[in-house]
This record gives sequence, structure tokens and C-alpha cells, in this order.
Amino acid sequence: MIRTKTAAGTGLILHEGLSVAATQLSADRGCRPGGDLYEVIATEHGVRVVMGDVRGHGIAAVDTAAALLDGFREAVQDEPDLDRVLRRLERALDRHLRERPCGEHPVTEEFATVLLLEIGPEGDVRALNCGHPWPYLISGTRVEQLNGADPLPPLGILPLPPNLPTTWQGPLLPGETLALYTDGVEDARDGHGRFFSLKAALASALHAQAPSPQLILEEVLQALLHHAGGAPPDDVALLFLRNDRTNPLGARGTARPATTHPRPTTHL
Repeated sequence: MIRTKTAAGTGLILHEGLSVAATQLSADRGCRPGGDLYEVIATEHGVRVVMGDVRGHGIAAVDTAAALLDGFREAVQDEPDLDRVLRRLERALDRHLRERPCGEHPVTEEFATVLLLEIGPEGDVRALNCGHPWPYLISGTRVEQLNGADPLPPLGILPLPPNLPTTWQGPLLPGETLALYTDGVEDARDGHGRFFSLKAALASALHAQAPSPQLILEEVLQALLHHAGGAPPDDVALLFLRNDRTNPLGARGTARPATTHPRPTTHL
């Protein structure tokens, strides 16, 4: 059984000028949405986004994902810097694993990939990545994957290093969309063992002029389910965030670099 959750039911806090569509699918029969997690929250520090993937399936993964989400929702309002948000998530994961009843699940086997994004008042996108796939940027009919510095190890494997420099991903310009996802999307295979190409599915969804995040989500999800024969073997999460403003988010004459180095329609 596949269970989905759309942004209309996630409690996303909205922010003028951005729109979001998101969904989550659990590969486990009878389970609540699985170990994948996402959230978008507007704060005085900017719009902050988390996408994560807890190792494993079932209730243990669900509970760990919930602990990370609780930590994120609290930290993003308190912490002015993204690196401090990540450290709060590390502490939330450590505390959850310590307090979990003994024998429920081996602590040493639990970890989570985490991607944090911050979209500042000027539209600049900054990121911290712990072992998670980098998002895709949709700009017009062009689809490219952001590729910042090498990701840190997933949370729970090693302690975070003393220095956590964020990577600048450039401005999110008007009409551009970020596509965030968990690795269950691109790990899905068809009957011939071929992996799902999210990039190709995104490009195919751009046949409509300036498609909304909701439309992109629906088309990509349909393509994924068709490719996987209706049931991806792993938990899946997809989130699309678009700048709907007619001008950059406070930017004046800002252009994206030629080479980028360092993903419902509901309005944020």
C-alpha cells in the first residue's frame, strides 16, 4: 500500500511570493508516512526548508523522522544561522536515540540524510547537506542539478565537524523552481531494472507554459508510479518550491551565474 501526503495537510507555514507542492509515499503496508521528512517554514531569518531520509522503514523510522521534524520546527525560529539549525538537528537525533526504549531498534544502525536550505530576503539560496541528494533547479525549460561542496556524512554516523560552512546556490529567480527529493525516487526501478530518471521526468513535465509546482508534482508522481509498476520499494518524498514573484525576492539586477556551483500549489 502506498500512502501519500500532500502539502495541504502538512501544516506548512506560508510566505508571500513562494509556492510549494509536496507529497510523501510510504512503501510499508499499513504504515503511516515513512522515514522521509520535509518541511517549509517562513522565519525572520528567511524561508527555511528541510528534506531528509531516515535509514530503514516502519515505525522506528517514522518516530525518528518525527523527532527530526520537531527539532527543525523549533530550531528554525530560534537560530539565526543555518549551521546552528543543523547542530540542533544532530542533538535532536542523539536525544531521540538515547531515550528510545532499549531493544526497540539498534541505535548504531540509525542515521538520516538531511538537506537544509535557506532562501534569504534577497532570494539567495544557501544550503547545508548531510549525505542527501542535491535538488534540481528548473529554470524555463532547463533542468540542472545543484552541486555544491561534497556533502557531509549523514547525521548519526559521525559527529558534525567544528566548521559548517554553508554553500551559496545562487538566487532563486522569478519563475524558477527547486525540486527536492529523497533517494527512493531515483532508486525506483522498472521491470527491466532501469532506474527512474527524475531529471527526464521534470523535463517532460515542462510542456505547459510555467507549470505550477502542483502540476509538476502530479506529472512526476504519475511517471514514477508508472515506472515502478505502482509501488516504489522505498519511501519517497518530493517537494517543489517556486518563486512566484514578478521580481527577485528583493534583488535588483541580480543574474544567475552561467555555472551553478555550490525541488500542492500553496502560496508561501
